[in-house]
Amino acid sequence: MAFLRPGPRREPAIKAPAPVLVLIGAIVAAHLGRILLPAGDSLINEYAFIPLRYSPHALAPGSVLARAIPFVSYMFIHADWTHLIVNCLWLLAFGAVVARRFGGAWFIAFFLICGVGAAAIHLAFNWESPAAVIGASGAISGLMGAGVRMLHIPRLAEPASAGRLAPILSTQVIAFSVLWVVINLVFGLTGLSIVGESHLIAWEAHLGGYFVGLVLSGPFDSLSRGGRTGSEADAGA
Repeated sequence: MAFLRPGPRREPAIKAPAPVLVLIGAIVAAHLGRILLPAGDSLINEYAFIPLRYSPHALAPGSVLARAIPFVSYMFIHADWTHLIVNCLWLLAFGAVVARRFGGAWFIAFFLICGVGAAAIHLAFNWESPAAVIGASGAISGLMGAGVRMLHIPRLAEPASAGRLAPILSTQVIAFSVLWVVINLVFGLTGLSIVGESHLIAWEAHLGGYFVGLVLSGPFDSLSRGGRTGSEADAGA
């Protein structure tokens, strides 16, 4: 009889939460479908977010459903591989901390709501624009807004699931928000392009998604933790 000595525990190659990887997989699959299908390019006009579609002067606005779908579908359309890869890395970085705290279903819902909010705010500033908006960066900016409230800078050693969210008016949140606004205004007003964002996504969507995420992270945190926040939830775990 032989006894096998257990070897060292193997860590997973990718430590990101499963919901983040599933979301990235869906985004990659959508991109592959768009570039491989014979009529894939026509999907941009149909599923991208185009403000003109919602104008009273739109020539062919389509049904209510046809106008509602692009508020979500635009997040899964990307211009090219660079655009896709940069957004997926961005999602991997900020999505992990949010998914660990909110849990799978709440994380996906939060991502989609931030993306819808980003599109709505872009629409408010670009009414009747014919330019198509695509990409997940507006929604990912919302994850950034939530993430900056979860990462307590003086206590980086603590897990993201511990403690309360940083207040919106805290120094770290205000400082990061000002920096993010300045970066986007510089790119938006000068016409410079952010890596991976050289095509159709707008800086207004970045800021819109960010502030939607910043504000809604509090209610989502409470809901995802059973109405308890901070130390209350930790004590009951």
